Amino acid sequence: MKKTLLALLIATFVQTTHAAPASPVNEMDRIVAVVNKTVITNIDLQNRIDATIQQLKGQNVTPPARDILARQVLEQMITEQVQMEYASSNGMRVDEHDLDQAIADLAKQNKLDVKGLQAQLAKEGVPFERFREEIRREIVLARLKNNEIGSRINVTDSEVDQVLKSAQSANRSEYHLATILISTPERADAKQLDNLSAKANKALGELNDKQPFAKVAASYSDAPNGIKGGDLGWRPAATLPPEFVSMLDQLNPGQHTGVIRTAQGFMIFQLIEKRSGNQPLVVEQYHTSHILIRTNEAVSEADAKSRILQIRDRILRGAKFSEMAKLYSEDGSNVKGGDLGWVNKGDMVPEFEKAMLALPVGTVSEPVRSPFGWHLILVEATRNQDVSADRERQTIKQQLRLRKLDQAYLDWVRQLRDSAFVEERLDDK
Repeated sequence: MKKTLLALLIATFVQTTHAAPASPVNEMDRIVAVVNKTVITNIDLQNRIDATIQQLKGQNVTPPARDILARQVLEQMITEQVQMEYASSNGMRVDEHDLDQAIADLAKQNKLDVKGLQAQLAKEGVPFERFREEIRREIVLARLKNNEIGSRINVTDSEVDQVLKSAQSANRSEYHLATILISTPERADAKQLDNLSAKANKALGELNDKQPFAKVAASYSDAPNGIKGGDLGWRPAATLPPEFVSMLDQLNPGQHTGVIRTAQGFMIFQLIEKRSGNQPLVVEQYHTSHILIRTNEAVSEADAKSRILQIRDRILRGAKFSEMAKLYSEDGSNVKGGDLGWVNKGDMVPEFEKAMLALPVGTVSEPVRSPFGWHLILVEATRNQDVSADRERQTIKQQLRLRKLDQAYLDWVRQLRDSAFVEERLDDK
């Protein structure tokens, strides 16, 4: 049985909290990496390795050898650190209200209230303030991805039309995939490419020797999800290259491809499951409008919230929501008076969706904070709709956006890391 998210987080903090104290001459105090002006110590690394092992075991994945995992985990810590420093230098903060709300949501997911969560953490010996700071870090990284990359990703109707018109769209199958990525630098020379190709083929050799895919991904993959087993989730056939779909259709669940050269690097895919995408789907829809004030280097959290409150006050005193959206909203929907059309569950980011689902029809929301900024939301109507005909189009659009986002994010993180001063000292004694 898989552990809950809370159990995995607690396992992470128990490992960190119960680590042996280090003395100034202790091997655990040794610096294993320098990232700009920040150091990562061996104790930091060992604690994160312990946490990663607990997470993998919670997913019923046998962890790779500790020395192999160390390099993967250290690289993850380095890329996280350069992102956190970028966020800090650009004024990205998580206020206490947002942090409190995220912790309350986490407690609710685990059928607890916040006091119950605190009691569970105390029982496990986990300091609540340390837990809060880890959640804050996760929120910052998620917002960074959305603000720096997600806000620039756009999928046009013509791109979706092109996919639908292709012969590939006749295939309604969906594939649950996992991947191993051996990324290649932008200016890799022939020797580097040979070494990286050899690394990919070494991973393939372990898979052919019946090593679990998730374990090999945790040992080799450079993708952000690699250390968690490489699970990509479901992908519709229509969004995948035809030659790749042909390759997948020759696999049985649990089997993997060979090494595939892509723009990102060398990749290996595993087919976890396959299903038909032809089932009808009836969903509740929400005709929704919004007004967005973004936060950035020039606009603080407090200023953005103050502006959205002023707009809300004008609407409550009689101003039309659509006119306020046209005048003040910093979203592309402003030309339509903030109208987002009919929205399904799952279409919007969680913070926006939670407020939307709880909002009575015709009522203007209180200010809602999402990764994009501060919103006012108006639900104008709801309906139950058979969206079977629209589902394929929406799925294709979402998957095209996800593919663009993942590619752009990997490229951005790689460039960010390349521009940072990084000195690895893992092998130093």
